Amino acid sequence: MVKTKYIVLTDYQNYAGAQQKVIDNLVKKLNQISFSRLGLFLAEILVIACMISYGFSPIFTLAAIVPVIFFMILVKRQSMVQQELNYATQLLWVYQNEIEVLTGWVNGYENGERYINETHPYTSDLDVLGPRSLYANLNRCNTTDGLDLLAASLLRPVDKDVIEDRHLAIKELAACIGQTYHFRAELQTHRPEQIQIVKNKLQDQLPDQLKFTNNKFLAQYVKVVPFVSIGLLITAIVLGGTIWKVVALVAVFNAALTFFNMAHINKVYYGFTGSSAQLNAFSGVIKWTEEVEWKSAYIRNLFPLEENRKINLPVSQQIKELASIIQAFDARLNIIVSMVLNLFLLWDLKCSIKLAHWHNRSSVSLIDGLFRISKFEELISFATLTHNNPDWTFPIIKNHFHFSTAEMGHPLIDIHERVTNDFSLAAAPTVDIVTGSNMAGKSTFLRTVGMNMVLAFAGAPVCAKEMSLSLFRVFSYMRIKDSLNDHTSTFKAELNRLKMILDAIRGYPNSLVLIDEMLRGTNSKDKYLGSKVF
Repeated sequence: MVKTKYIVLTDYQNYAGAQQKVIDNLVKKLNQISFSRLGLFLAEILVIACMISYGFSPIFTLAAIVPVIFFMILVKRQSMVQQELNYATQLLWVYQNEIEVLTGWVNGYENGERYINETHPYTSDLDVLGPRSLYANLNRCNTTDGLDLLAASLLRPVDKDVIEDRHLAIKELAACIGQTYHFRAELQTHRPEQIQIVKNKLQDQLPDQLKFTNNKFLAQYVKVVPFVSIGLLITAIVLGGTIWKVVALVAVFNAALTFFNMAHINKVYYGFTGSSAQLNAFSGVIKWTEEVEWKSAYIRNLFPLEENRKINLPVSQQIKELASIIQAFDARLNIIVSMVLNLFLLWDLKCSIKLAHWHNRSSVSLIDGLFRISKFEELISFATLTHNNPDWTFPIIKNHFHFSTAEMGHPLIDIHERVTNDFSLAAAPTVDIVTGSNMAGKSTFLRTVGMNMVLAFAGAPVCAKEMSLSLFRVFSYMRIKDSLNDHTSTFKAELNRLKMILDAIRGYPNSLVLIDEMLRGTNSKDKYLGSKVF
């Protein structure tokens, strides 16, 4: 059965309904665990009251220990269920967001407003960036690099070979669209700058911050201190006496060693605080990309060479190792736990040294892996567009001057309101004039041509039954605005745009210029004469 947009929407609604049931069950489990914990707490109070009333006995002691053990088990179980609930909620958001995009053109991801540049050759005129724009409809990225990559793909064309490679990659991702929802759910609560913070920490800050761990005495002492501390404690418990003084002396020395290096430790830890959960999420999304046997060359080229893969651990595993180090480091957030661990195990120094060893082995491949997340986000944005619009088609890219399309429509107009047109250019560079009455759709048609070209040159499907075209440099002249900040009138802004176009077509013979009523900022006579000269 051929999929339609209505079937796609129905699928999302079914996914959202099923996911809501999962969430309801998880909430029910959490409530049951909470009541069970309360019951165990009350049971513990009752046992303690009995012990106070009737005196200590082996039975009461055992009765006091059992609720504590089960209470700890329930705490761990509650944490696991809460994580499942958080993820289920994030996945539900992904489904609901697609429903909103298909029914109300409202996308919960960024709209690309940060990239708006009025001097760009076409983005302002063709609604490429900003609210209700092409970017706003496309975007499924949650990382800064992903947002940048998506903007770059819409702001400038790439080579014919790259476009064709991207076609295959986007089709391959669209074929496994179900997994991409989970990919996006893992990153749904991610702050766009988080990956950049981690990358800056690993690349620019840690090499200097970890230099103090190169001290050979420090490294050797941190290795043996757990054995020394535990051995002395056991000896002190057995023999007592002056051994406790030795234990105290070792603890004071460890405290002094930690305090002496505290400035270095704080610098190392800063930037990683509480990031272990996010790193585990990164590990999960990268693990999926590593497990799939990708066919398209474009996606395969995102991964290291096969021989390098065999030498190193998978990037997902390296991220998990970093997450476990940071999670151990987070023990310092609890003052009492941190004090005990540092007095007897030099915990902060131990974590710093482990981090140094990890950094020497894995930092470069991890940075590449984090960037790979962003590359997949950008491709997934186009794969989702492909899945959501099964009636769209991938254009054929020609080597020679060419543009021809059948049933081409505006990508941002709803299918029920969209008017489609056939259109083709002559076999050689030419000027086509679009005429018609006011409100006949001339401006919309020009934007339809330009916006579908932007999609085509990004390697994406286009809103048309058929399309074949060669590579063009697109320029537009439609919404020319004045600027008080730049002391530029509308007429001056129009002249600046005309000059930009004239300079561009001298340098790019494959230019395609979309003009909608030039020189509106002057009188009719000058408008006519200027248009004629142009």
